[in-house]
Formats: sequence, C-alpha cells, structure tokens
Amino acid sequence: MNYRFSSRVSQLKSSAVRDILKLTQGKDMISFAGGLPAEELFPVQAIREAADRAFTAGTGALQYGLTEGYMPLREQLCTRMAVKNMHVNPEQMILTTGSQQAIDLLVGVLTEPGDTVLVEKPTYLASLQVFALHGLNVIAAESDEDGIIPEDAERLIKEHRPKLLYAVPTFGNPTGRVWSLERRKKLLALCKQNEMPIIEDDPYGDIKFDDSEQFPTMFSLEGQAERGAVFYTSTFSKTVAPALRSGWAMGDSSVIGMVAKAKQAADLHSSAIDQQILSQLLSGFDLDAHIRLISDSYGARMLEMHELLMRQNLKDISWVKPKGGMFLWLELPDGLDAEALLRCAVQKGVAFVPGSSFYGNNPQRNTARLNYTYNSGARTELGVDRFVDAISEFTARS
Repeated sequence: MNYRFSSRVSQLKSSAVRDILKLTQGKDMISFAGGLPAEELFPVQAIREAADRAFTAGTGALQYGLTEGYMPLREQLCTRMAVKNMHVNPEQMILTTGSQQAIDLLVGVLTEPGDTVLVEKPTYLASLQVFALHGLNVIAAESDEDGIIPEDAERLIKEHRPKLLYAVPTFGNPTGRVWSLERRKKLLALCKQNEMPIIEDDPYGDIKFDDSEQFPTMFSLEGQAERGAVFYTSTFSKTVAPALRSGWAMGDSSVIGMVAKAKQAADLHSSAIDQQILSQLLSGFDLDAHIRLISDSYGARMLEMHELLMRQNLKDISWVKPKGGMFLWLELPDGLDAEALLRCAVQKGVAFVPGSSFYGNNPQRNTARLNYTYNSGARTELGVDRFVDAISEFTARS
C-alpha cells in the first residue's frame, strides 16, 4: 500500500536533539546535546517511597482519572505557585504530559492554521515543531541579553498581526538568557494592548544559581488568571525526573476548559499513577531543598564548562555566562557552519546541537548550544577538549 501523509506532517522536520541523541547511543560519545538532567541527582529513593504510598491507597491508583488531572496534585501546585505570586485555583490549571503537551494544546485552542505566532530569536526548537504541525507561520523578534527587543516586537506585530507570543523569559532555551524586568513589563503591555495571548514557558525557572535573585514571571506581573493574557506552563521534568512526563498549564478558566476538551481527544488524561506519585512526593519530600541541591550542582557544572572554555583562549567565540538553567549558547566565528562542525565533532567523540535548529527563519548558522548539566568532572573536561579540537581542525580545513 502507498501511504499518503498529511502535508503538515510531511513538511515537519525531525528534532535535531532527538536525532543527535540517537547518534550518540552505544558509543564512547560525550554528549553536550540533549537537555538532560543529571541522573545521579534524581531523588530515586523518595520517588520509590512515594510510589509505594500511592499503591498503598489501593487499586484505584490504577484507574482512569480526570482529564484535568489528579485534584490533590493540582491543589498542591496551586499552593506552590502562590509562593511565586501566581494565584490560581484548580479550575484554572490542567495537568499535561510534560509542558510540551501543554504548549501543543494551548496553541491548538488559541490559533487556526495559517495564523502567525511571534517568537524570540532564537527559541525552543520543539515549539517550532508544534507551530509547524499546527500550520502556523513563525516570525522571530530580535533579542539581546535582556530578552526580546520591544521595538522590534512592536514592528512585527503591526506588520503581521500575530495571534500569540511564545516565550521562555527565564533561562531560555537555547540561550540561557533572563529577560529584564523592564522587558517583561513592556512585552506584557504590548501584548495586552494588541489582545495577543502569551504562552510563558518556564521549565527552568527554579534552577537558578543565586537563590537570592528574583525573576518574576510574566504571569505574576499581570496578577490575574481570569481574562488574563498570560498562559503559564511548566514541568517536573527538570526538577524531579523527565520520565514522569508531568507538566501543567494555567490561565483563564475558559481557555483551560477548552484545553481540557482538546486533551480528551488527544489522550483522555495524562498518566494518573505518575500524578499520584508526584502528589505523594510533594507531601513527604522537601522538593525545594532538592531543587536547591540540583541548582547548586548545576551551577558548579556551568562554572566548570565556562572556565574550561575560557582557558582555551578561543578567538572570535563568545557566550554569556548563564545565571541558571541548563545551557551555554556559543556564537562561533563568522562563516563557521555549526552543522558542518558537528560532523567533525562527532568523529572526535563529542556532540552538541547546532544553533540553526532554534530559529524560526533566517538562522544564524555560526551558533551552538551546549548542555552542562549531564556531565561533570573528567568527562566535561574531555568533552570540551574534543569540542575545541574539532573547531581547530574544522577551521584549519576551511
């Protein structure tokens, strides 16, 4: 049989990160590619005990659940969000299969095929896959160390009338940047003025290296969920464990209600047992102390990679030292194509993600994203040596 695929799927590009992860399986490869948390820091014993408590409650733990998600966990999350000055009730929140599904569902209910979405330049590559699957046009606003440049966003809004803004304001993927408070306020005001919803994606916000620094979410700056412009998404993948595949979205209850309808058509509900395990974990485990632990460890690993690169005295290569998150964003010498460099790097036993994957259009090809959370010590040192060696060999060939 000859299969005919839909045009949206046929034109969909595979994730560069997923493809690179396949490439690195089963080899003596040091990967700086995936956004992988450190496995040795997973709270394995606490999760095991939480799972035991969930099953102790009886066979109901294995039954179908609510589309909106396990109510006790939603209530616990509402309490946690309130600490960050984000006040919602369970009807304004839905649990999803990671924040990736939250993005997909929100985009699905807020846009039509052919609509335009505004993003930061560069932006999270999997969000670009979502936009492509929904048949959306993507326009990218220029950005700097403080986030999206409001004047450029305003120009693009006037020209293209986008239906929504997608943004990762805190420790963005791929750049690790933190939007300034002034930029957050200006972009919020601009979107409200143009009745343009914002999807604020915040998977990394808790992973800050200086616990005294505060980065208010755009959701908290708006101060309301009902009739609000901001829809906030986050996940337990970076703070507990990715395999639990549990995230959430919150915002205006009428929109969350529509998201629930869309989710019913997609999967009925996300894993009820995983949600119950997480609820038990939050009841009997100090998640905030654990987050502080991993943040301190990741901060040390970031410094390790930063200092190793600094010692190399690399010419025409620049980066901004992250204040949190999981990624280091490099701007390589002009004219250097990071996709071609990757092929050379893989031959030397190190992988990274070429930066071109993170652009909605007009990619800057001399960019690269390095993850510093998965490796440490001798492996990070060896990986950096291999990466720099690949740059030296590649530039010598050019």
